[in-house]
Amino acid sequence: MPVVIRTAIPSDLGAVTRIYAHHVSHGTGSFETEAPDDTEMARRWREVSGRGLPWLVADDEGDVVGYAYAAQYRTRPAYRLTVEDSIYIRADRMGHGLGRLLLPALLDAAEAGGMRQVIAVIGDSENHASIALHRRFGFHQAGLLQNVGFKFGRWLDTVFMQRSLGEAVSEQQTLISKTLRG
Repeated sequence: MPVVIRTAIPSDLGAVTRIYAHHVSHGTGSFETEAPDDTEMARRWREVSGRGLPWLVADDEGDVVGYAYAAQYRTRPAYRLTVEDSIYIRADRMGHGLGRLLLPALLDAAEAGGMRQVIAVIGDSENHASIALHRRFGFHQAGLLQNVGFKFGRWLDTVFMQRSLGEAVSEQQTLISKTLRG
């Protein structure tokens, strides 16, 4: 039976917490240095879901092996149609294509919810897998902040990538066409 991408439910949060804890403790994709507990992860899930934003899991026959969500990018009203994506895969399932299942499903759900821009804030410019995944699904690099995080005894960059959704894509294509003709 193939992996199913579905909306997260409360009973998924224990697995989500364990997946994220591994990345906090062993990776540079997150700049957190202490893994949040079950209560904090449940609060984060409620906040995202309560805003009507997508939080998805990769379910392999009842076993949550990855998750992705789109959280509000910034709290100021002008950012209301822009989200920041996050994707985390269980350590033993990394490199098996789960990101390629989760990211397009997340983009579709964000677009269906009326979102127009997705920002990927990628911890560590050496996170080649995440950068390649986002590039594969239409993200372009929008910026690089050098040496802004310090974790595991080294300075880390943050890579910003961006992708337009829905009407924003059409608007950008129109502007590009006008510029090229101009």
